[in-house]
Order: sequence, then structure tokens, then C-alpha cells
Amino acid sequence: MDQRERLQEQVREACQQSRPLQIQGAGTKRFYGRKTADAEPLLLREHQGIVDYEPSELFVTLRAGTSLQTLQEQLAEAGQMLPFEPPFFGAEATIGGTLACGFSGPRRPYAGSARDYVLGVHMLNGLGESLRFGGQVMKNVAGYDVSRLLVGSLGTLGILLEVTLKVLPRPERELTLVHDTDMATAIVRMNQWAGQPLPLSASAWDGAHLYLRLSGTEKAVAAAQSKIGGAVLDENDGILFWKNLREHRHVFFQGSAALWRLAVAPATPPLALPGQTLIEWGGGQRWLRGQRDASALQTLAAEHGGHATLFRGGDHAKEVFQPLPPALFALHQRLKNAFDPHGILNPGRLYAAL
Repeated sequence: MDQRERLQEQVREACQQSRPLQIQGAGTKRFYGRKTADAEPLLLREHQGIVDYEPSELFVTLRAGTSLQTLQEQLAEAGQMLPFEPPFFGAEATIGGTLACGFSGPRRPYAGSARDYVLGVHMLNGLGESLRFGGQVMKNVAGYDVSRLLVGSLGTLGILLEVTLKVLPRPERELTLVHDTDMATAIVRMNQWAGQPLPLSASAWDGAHLYLRLSGTEKAVAAAQSKIGGAVLDENDGILFWKNLREHRHVFFQGSAALWRLAVAPATPPLALPGQTLIEWGGGQRWLRGQRDASALQTLAAEHGGHATLFRGGDHAKEVFQPLPPALFALHQRLKNAFDPHGILNPGRLYAAL
């Protein structure tokens, strides 16, 4: 259902009256980002539907309110998939919310992030103007890459109306291998194997076991299995493990304790932090539970080439993302002023001053 006219009119009226808008899809990712004051809801859930899908051309164009489930079912019929394996975090998850948060799943370090697969967008800026960027092929390099700029911006720069994504064929075979090992050894092995021509598509260490997923042709997967070794998970158990990890249903994520995400250089050795750690993305993504000193955690992450985010739980009225250097923050402010000069789109969701 095309809701462009309704959405555009609401944004224009809000702009004229300087009324803040809270962009809402299905609400499955409301936990992410800063908690902000109540504002007039801009509802995108009914703006849905697949506009254009060409399996032979490996792209799909769809409206932002389209559910991930609908999209993935359509792709599966043609033997294709979203390569960045996004988490749902709720059955009604939409493609717009997924891209606004910039979420990618276990396949991310080996296949690329959500941003890498965005070819083009149709959006509304904070003035209610209809803008289009990019197209339907990878080689769209004229001008600024605004399409990908919107990914992870939490709706602070514009409202996604439509998005064109690159899709890929599903692998012929997938296999999950398990090694009993400690954290330090797991990190070393993940990085060693990532540097070799192996069909890795996911990796994780859960505190006792290193899990590795292989994806590709029968021959390539068999050869990699012979090289890596380890116990083989039953196919259905392997599928369930990666789904539970992606959707935060793994036992590590259970409970209400604050959840922190650290992005660091993959080869970073074990960090001297109390409590349990779960590692993904070849060592590049590390999850921590419990109350932490945010400043100390962010400093530690920066020392190892990354950043720390309060992902879920804890106090989201404060800043939840890594503070930006002054020059970079000034650039963010200039972008916000250019796309949303009256500051009405999800104000404060990303940073208090944005």
C-alpha cells in the first residue's frame, strides 16, 4: 500500500509548525538508541509492498514498511537471500527499521553489512521534500552516496519510503563446526582462518565453544571442513544455533541485565573485563552483560580501534553511543541541518544534540 502522499503531507505540516515527529514502523527496535520525549508518531507500517523484484538482475525494490518476513519469503522462492542476514528482533520487523538501525547478522564480516547492499533510496527530508538517490545497480557513484548514509542514522536524516537492495543466491550447502576452546585460542583461530581462502560465513565463541559456519558449494564446504576439523552440528541444530544467536535468543542474552556491544579490531586479544563475554564476527564484535562504567568501556574500545554501545537495557535517557570527536560531530550536525533544518525527525534518538 502506497502511503507517500499521507506521509509527505504530515511531514510538511510538522515542519511548518516545528512539531517533532517520532518515526515508527512495527516497533520491534524501539529499544535501540536514546530514549526521547514523546512526539507525534509518523506511522510507516502501512506503507508496504514489493515494488520491483528481478531475480535475474539480483535486486529488489520495496517500501519501507514491508516486513522482513514477507521479503525473505519472496527471495526464498527464487533461491535468494539478503546477504547481510539481518536480525528481526520481532516477527513484525520491517526493512525500514532494519536499515535505520543498520543491523546486520552473523554473515556480516564475511559478506558485508546492510549498508553495502543498499543500491538506492526514495526518501523524505525534514522539509517534506521527496528525494531519490542511487539506482538499481552497484555502479552508482555520481555525487554523494546518500543512500548508504541513511543506514544506521535512526531516522534522524530522513524518512525512508522505498529502498533498492542487492540480493544474492543462497549457498548450495551450509555446515556448522564446533571446537572446544578458550577465548584467546578462539580469537586466534577465527583470524587465522579468516585470512585463508575458506568459505566462512559466520563465527562465534560462547564462553566454551567456537562455532564456525561454512557456506558454499558442496566441494568447497567439504574441503574446508577437512582443513578446519571439529565436531559437526546436525543441520537443523546448526540453523537453530545461528538463528538464536542472531535474534538474541541464545542463553547469553537472556535476562534483563544491560547489554553492551563492543566493536573492536578482530585480532584484539581477550579484554580484561569482569563477567561473561560472547564473541562474534571473527572477533570484531563482543557482547557484555551488566552495569558498566560507560566512559571506561568506551575508552577501552577506542584503544582497540573501535567503539562501545549500550545496546539494550540500562539507562537510555543518557548517551548510548560512543562520543564522537569534535570535528566528526560537527560534520554530523551539518548533515542534520542540511537534511532536517528544523530538527523535527527523531530528535535526540542518535545523540542528544542531534
